[in-house]
Amino acid sequence: MAGYKKKRARELHHDRFRDTTMTVLDRLVNRLEGKGRQILYGLAGVIVLALLVWAGVNWRRGHAQEAERAMGRGIKIATAEVNATPPAGSKDLIFTSEQERAQRAIDEFRKVEAKYGDPYRSQAQLFIAINELLVDRPKGLGDLAALRGNGNPEVAALAKFALAQAKEADNSLDEAIALYSELVKQNAAVVTPDTANLHVAMVYVKQGKKKEAADLLFNLVETARKAKDADGQPLPESAAAREASQELQKIDPARYAQLTPAARPTNLSL
Repeated sequence: MAGYKKKRARELHHDRFRDTTMTVLDRLVNRLEGKGRQILYGLAGVIVLALLVWAGVNWRRGHAQEAERAMGRGIKIATAEVNATPPAGSKDLIFTSEQERAQRAIDEFRKVEAKYGDPYRSQAQLFIAINELLVDRPKGLGDLAALRGNGNPEVAALAKFALAQAKEADNSLDEAIALYSELVKQNAAVVTPDTANLHVAMVYVKQGKKKEAADLLFNLVETARKAKDADGQPLPESAAAREASQELQKIDPARYAQLTPAARPTNLSL
């Protein structure tokens, strides 16, 4: 029993990491509608913040402290404050525009790319591509597309997800659906099928395909709520499943009412 509790704790820790990453990314879709090209400049910053969680987990597994510090410097720049009128006398790292910050981050990650091997090189290349969306969008899109074939499966999956988000922001909805659908089949831990399917459904809504969206959301949530562990206990719902239930309630309240009630969370400390 003790061994099971430890295993479940590890699984839930991974779920929290995955959910934190995806929840931050998922907020992007709601920010995109009706805000034109300006919102595209916020795309990189949102994804960078999410990738910080993922990258931090991976760095702690490694032993290359120098490479970790170098990546840390890049992330510090990429997540620094942007303020057109920085307060006088502030010692904080502040940039006057997102484009300026992105270029500085690219320069820092280039140093990592040139000096260190994987996983740091691939991680740096991903951060570079995301920041390029702010300073040279076509190049950023091209580099993200290329990273889909990266040998690091997490980098490849996140690059595909970031590219899908960018296509969605550009209103290239069919391309976005194709990328999200590939992620569903890929079944990656860092971008789960639930997360990818949630985004497919949200794009369906944008396309006016509410029935298709409702069907997908219903199946996603129903499957999550009926899932059991090896001991027959309900598995906790992911952030994607919880958001899917909220979206289903908005677009099809009648279908939402047909869902299996959510299970009460299990207290693992007992």
